[in-house]
Amino acid sequence: MLGVVPLAWAGGIGLLPMASVLMVEDDHQIRDLAVRALSSAGHVVRSEAMAMPGLQSVIDNTPDLVVLDLGLPDVDGEDLLRMIRAVSEVPIIVATARDDEADVVRLLNAGADEYVIKPYSGAELEARVRALLRRIEIGGQARILEVGGLRIDLRSRIVELDDAEIACNRKEFDLLAYLAGNPGIVIERAELYAQVWREPYGGADKTIDVHLSWLRRKLGETAAEPRYLHTVRGVGVKLVDPTR
Repeated sequence: MLGVVPLAWAGGIGLLPMASVLMVEDDHQIRDLAVRALSSAGHVVRSEAMAMPGLQSVIDNTPDLVVLDLGLPDVDGEDLLRMIRAVSEVPIIVATARDDEADVVRLLNAGADEYVIKPYSGAELEARVRALLRRIEIGGQARILEVGGLRIDLRSRIVELDDAEIACNRKEFDLLAYLAGNPGIVIERAELYAQVWREPYGGADKTIDVHLSWLRRKLGETAAEPRYLHTVRGVGVKLVDPTR
């Protein structure tokens, strides 16, 4: 459960979420450094040296955030990332020595929310944890998004249209929620790739088109006769209230 502790930041005194953090790292020196840094900042930190105990800790203890090393002795960290994503939406910071752009993009696509390159300092890790928690706190202030007859529960990840639940996969939900969080605003494709697919340099247009097609089918509309999802040719996509 997130608590808050005072934090001085540009623009005045803000509130920093204080979290329960799970550290999955087999190097005891790095693990001890990270635990000390995060504990000193007021977070409650658990640590595991291997992947499978780490996965079990996610299930049993439901941490607010996970810091995950990729070089684990029993299971590759990228595989563990996917295992965690199969059972939890917990925010994950990946600690990796891989600084290649393609590797980072792949990790973000696999479900990581943030990354830190090894070797890192305790201060850098704590700053990334703080930034991610603030992002979550700000994004989580509105737990329910409603546009016309469309209702999106961000916490339970449930979508309803005219009181009937719609089954959405992970990316369908993320895309719809991002558009619903900016109703009536045309969102450029580059922004959707960066914010939904975590691909800052863009991707294939067909990726967005396919997901929009799936969503339109579930919302009972078509590209030719849109109700909620409107494509602005050459610019992007917007979600509107069809009753207005």
